[in-house]
Amino acid sequence: MLPVLDEEVVRHRIAKRIALDFEDGAVVNLGIGIPTLVSDYLPEGVHVMLQTENGVIGAGPKPEVDDLRLIGAGGRCLSLLPGSSIVASDMSFGLIRGGHLDATVLGALEVDSHSNLANWMIPGKMVPGMGGAMDLVTGARAVYVATTHCDKKGRPKLVKECTLPLTGANVVSVVVTEFCLIRKIDGKMVLCEIAPEVTPEELKANTTMEYDVAPDLAPMKGIE
Repeated sequence: MLPVLDEEVVRHRIAKRIALDFEDGAVVNLGIGIPTLVSDYLPEGVHVMLQTENGVIGAGPKPEVDDLRLIGAGGRCLSLLPGSSIVASDMSFGLIRGGHLDATVLGALEVDSHSNLANWMIPGKMVPGMGGAMDLVTGARAVYVATTHCDKKGRPKLVKECTLPLTGANVVSVVVTEFCLIRKIDGKMVLCEIAPEVTPEELKANTTMEYDVAPDLAPMKGIE
């Protein structure tokens, strides 16, 4: 069994680690859930242009006082940075489908050994649909997955083979959970960083995804 961490600690740890990966000038889309928190942790001096599916380009972090006129695609209030724009949906998706995003950050139900992503449907359950995820996983240059390591029943979400309907095949670039960071390197999933609460052996015992371990496996960044 993996350690049980506070839910808010988990969410913010994942978001903070992903935020540390972005370079100055990157154009990044943030999905629903944990991904929306990434905007709160962008390092000082690193200017990232955040895009939302519903048409904000240049979104900022959550404001101290919510303005219900400014809500991102994930339902969270946002701020507008100097130089930002609000555009129509067709323009927003033109940016996505045209390959103008450096990265997108999405949640997941499953990610597997082949970098396949399932994040939109559980058979037999009512769901609103895939939304723009299918466009994002094919249009963005890099796909970051922000997810808890296991589901609420303790089952691994990093699996050998996805069993749920796919959002995209061979699309995931980086997976960040509360316990690790895994990158796709030369077509293989590679464990690059690990949290202090677990050992590589404990992580492996709770992950059915097939992955290599980086020779320079490092402590997970962003954990004080």
